[in-house]
Amino acid sequence: MMKEAERWLSQGRNDLEAAKWNAEGKFFAQACFLSQQAAEKALKAYLFYIGKRKIITHSTYTLARECMQENNSFNSILSFCAELDKHYIPSRYPNGLPDSTPSEVYLKQDAQASINNSQKILEFISQLIKN
Repeated sequence: MMKEAERWLSQGRNDLEAAKWNAEGKFFAQACFLSQQAAEKALKAYLFYIGKRKIITHSTYTLARECMQENNSFNSILSFCAELDKHYIPSRYPNGLPDSTPSEVYLKQDAQASINNSQKILEFISQLIKN
């Protein structure tokens, strides 16, 4: 299952680079969403790495808790995952926010925090998978 883990981790890395690119262009909401996506794919990569086959959720927090069943050190990234999950819906849809749009309310510091959280998760998982 290493091949599948590598595919998911590779795409997670690509999403993180796209998040950085979007932040540079001042597309902060998109940077936050792509940061969440990068972390989600990295967590799924680890689950594939340990032999899981059916992975349904999009919640990074839930995925990290599932990873903890195999490796308790995932506790160290739970808070990063909880923060990233806040961007799954509101960063994309106007009805996820009261009386505004993602492009209006997401700021540079939101994007930077999301990118930092995602990067920590990808580095953590990369060390475990040794890719």
